[in-house]
Amino acid sequence: MVHVLSSRTLLRPTDPERSRAFYGERLGLPVYREFGTGPERGTVYFLGGGFLEVSGRASQPPSPAVSLWMQVEDVTAAYEELRAKGVEITRPPVKEPWGLIEMWLADPDGTRIVLVEVPGDHPLRYRAGV
Repeated sequence: MVHVLSSRTLLRPTDPERSRAFYGERLGLPVYREFGTGPERGTVYFLGGGFLEVSGRASQPPSPAVSLWMQVEDVTAAYEELRAKGVEITRPPVKEPWGLIEMWLADPDGTRIVLVEVPGDHPLRYRAGV
């Protein structure tokens, strides 16, 4: 078995500065570390239990099969905050049939971001019998 000590999602944006402004300023993700110099330098953001690294440059946007799933405490508050910052929301918060409250948006390259609130009574919050 592979013993994973740490992990991160890597994004290679078409415009690194624009993506850093989006993730750092508009979404407000805190910076874990930065490395390198110049426009293609790397920035690693905290994502709760993981990390998001924005570094390098791609000639094409990522595949539409790539999505980021981020759990937030209050998706309605996140919706209001992001709208006030001018972030385009592709779908406002909706309670899904599976019980999660989801809101969708996209980064500057079109990578779909799902902001999720797990209600207090949802099974993801607890395990029966434990």
